[in-house]
Amino acid sequence: MIRVAIADDQPVVRMGLRVLIEREDDLEVVGEADDGGTALQMVRRTHPDVLLLDIRMPGMDGLETLRAIADDPAAGGTRVVVVTTFEIDQYIFEALQAGASGFILKDAAPEELVRAIRVVAAGEALLSPSVTRRVVALFGRHLAGGMASIPALDALTDREREIVAWVATGRSNDEIAKELVLSPDTVRTHVSRAMVKLNARDRAQLVVFAVRAGLTVPGEP
Repeated sequence: MIRVAIADDQPVVRMGLRVLIEREDDLEVVGEADDGGTALQMVRRTHPDVLLLDIRMPGMDGLETLRAIADDPAAGGTRVVVVTTFEIDQYIFEALQAGASGFILKDAAPEELVRAIRVVAAGEALLSPSVTRRVVALFGRHLAGGMASIPALDALTDREREIVAWVATGRSNDEIAKELVLSPDTVRTHVSRAMVKLNARDRAQLVVFAVRAGLTVPGEP
C-alpha cells in the first residue's frame, strides 16, 4: 500500500485529490494539510511515501516545506510531487533543487496523477522530456555555475558525465541507449553510479546537477 499525504490550501483541491486516490486499491491518504508548517508536522507524524505539495501556500510555502523535509531526518523517505497550476513557472527549478521528485498539473487527467504517485513511490522521477527541456532552457543559463561549483562531478567518468547530460534531456534509459548505441543495462548502470557519486535521490536531482554544471548534449535545444 502506497501512503499518500496532501498539502494544499484549497479545500476543494484536497477533496478532489483524496477522492481520486481513495478509488485505488493500492493507494491510501494518511493526512491532509492546508499550509507548509502543518504539512511538515504531518510528514513527521505519518511518514507518507509520497507528498502531493502545492507550492503557493500561505505562511510556510511549498519551497520552504520541501527544504525542511530534505533537511529533517524524521521526514526522510518521503518523496515529493509538486502539484502546480502552471506547467512551467519560476518555482519549478527551485522545487527540483530543493528535493522534489517531479511535478504534475492540477488539471492533469486522473490516470496521470495516479501514475505520478506510483512512479515517484517506486523511486523514479516524474519529468517528461518536453517539460525537462523547457526547465533546462529557462533556468540553465542563469543557474549554471560551471563544473567547478560541484566538486563531486570530478568523481564521474567521462561516460557518466555524458549520461548525466543525456538524463537532463528527459530521455529514458532506453532512449539514451539508442542515441549512444549502448545497451539499456549499460546506461542504467552508469545512471546508478552517477547517482551514488553525486548523492542524488533520483533522476530529477541528476537534472539539477546537469543544469548547475552546464552539462549539455551537443545539438540539443
